[in-house]
Amino acid sequence: MNVARRVAIVTGGAGGIGGALVARLAREGARVVVTDLDADSARAVSDRVNADHPGSTVSAGADASDTPQIQELIDLAESTFGPVDLYFANAGIAGAPGLDASEQDWDLSIDVNLRAHIRAAQLLVPLWLERGEGYFVTTASAAGLLTQIGSATYAVTKHAAVGFAEWLSVTYGDRGVRVSCLCPMGVNTRMLTAGRDSGDALGRAATQAVMSAGDVLEPAEVADAVLTAIADERFLILPHEEVLDMYRHKGADYDRWLRGMRRYQSSLLEQE
Repeated sequence: MNVARRVAIVTGGAGGIGGALVARLAREGARVVVTDLDADSARAVSDRVNADHPGSTVSAGADASDTPQIQELIDLAESTFGPVDLYFANAGIAGAPGLDASEQDWDLSIDVNLRAHIRAAQLLVPLWLERGEGYFVTTASAAGLLTQIGSATYAVTKHAAVGFAEWLSVTYGDRGVRVSCLCPMGVNTRMLTAGRDSGDALGRAATQAVMSAGDVLEPAEVADAVLTAIADERFLILPHEEVLDMYRHKGADYDRWLRGMRRYQSSLLEQE
């Protein structure tokens, strides 16, 4: 898909990967609704991008996991720019570390990292089937293919996000609905250091694991990878190419991979 003159919604657009996606989409000629729970920061991103590309974005504060608010974003896009062509389910949270995560922690992670995607697809896919095309882009994580040391809520919900994206592609890919799934490792965003700042040993190990596993990329580099994948209509987006080898090793000998991950986690905790 060529994104020029297309209409997109980017959740979690107030900064990080989301903000970089907004800027790159606008540069390529797309029109974008920038949305985030932090309405002021979403507006700041929109204003900054509009300064370079006048009229290319509007912003709205919204909870990307709430169905009525997702509908309001779709309505805003349609009234401002036209029917939605691309939806970037990018909003996400790191989640609580350890097995002691509360029911509320689990509910929040599942809502933001998974159900937000399901609820957006429930609203958009029927419209795209009628029109014969549409594009759903999931921001998951390398943790969705591998795992996440420290945070069960993050590891489990990112696996689920990958699984839902796969299901969307299998079910609707021959009916005009394209799907891509972004699975980066370390990216220079606030989420990268969330575990380190959690005050929990497993949380600090989680941050160290991500930062030591490969290069920490800038959000703009990730946005470039996403736009390239959309142009190719490629499902799996791996800004860190080594993730594919890690994934292959995991599948080739699951028990060996698990033993290695346990050793790796132990080595990180020993550094505490």
